[in-house]
Amino acid sequence: MKENSTPNLQADLLEAPSARHFGNAPSLTHKPRILLLYGSNRPLSFSRLLTEEAARLLQGLGAETRIYHPAGLPLPDDAPADHPKVQELRELMQWSEGQVWCSPERHGAMTAVFKAQIDWVPLSIGAVRPTQGKTLAVMQVCGGSQSFNVVNQLRVLGRWMRMFTIPNQSSVPKAFLEFDAGGRMKPSPYYDRVVDVMEELIKFTLLLREQSEYLVDRYSERKESADELSRRVNQASI
Repeated sequence: MKENSTPNLQADLLEAPSARHFGNAPSLTHKPRILLLYGSNRPLSFSRLLTEEAARLLQGLGAETRIYHPAGLPLPDDAPADHPKVQELRELMQWSEGQVWCSPERHGAMTAVFKAQIDWVPLSIGAVRPTQGKTLAVMQVCGGSQSFNVVNQLRVLGRWMRMFTIPNQSSVPKAFLEFDAGGRMKPSPYYDRVVDVMEELIKFTLLLREQSEYLVDRYSERKESADELSRRVNQASI
């Protein structure tokens, strides 16, 4: 089998944007923390293979990555919130500063496996919003011709979760042709697009991660917090 040329491409071309553009900025006190989610539990899952390829690229760009494996995650509301797989997912959500979402397209939409992961994550856990202000890159794999149904849906979902979804995205058609026997993505324009997407995600994460609290600060939420504080003070004084 011909050796995949991807490692050579990484060595030649993948110089972390942080090193080129950000010098010793305060935002580089630690590596960008990127969580990757995929949407299939099949033994041969092309969304998982694409996610693993993205993780390797992100590591080459200087990120710390973690992949959440959804096998064993119960359906939303079909188990208590303290289920180990639910707790693992929620902890990773809070750990991350940016995320990659990748789902196959099934019946013209994202899979139930992928949607269940997001449905287990509330907009707030206590006083912490686990996804608000984080960056997001979206990808999909297709069994046939190229489609953008899933990435469009993931963008809507990302907006609902109050995330900053980067402009670039990846859709890989006939994914079964794009990976070799070792599970590595073959060199192609589709691979090059994945590189572009991961590089853009790193750049946006570095730019936004220490500004996200300011950028997502909302008048309505400040007002709600002030009203709640006033209510508690009044109750305490009674």
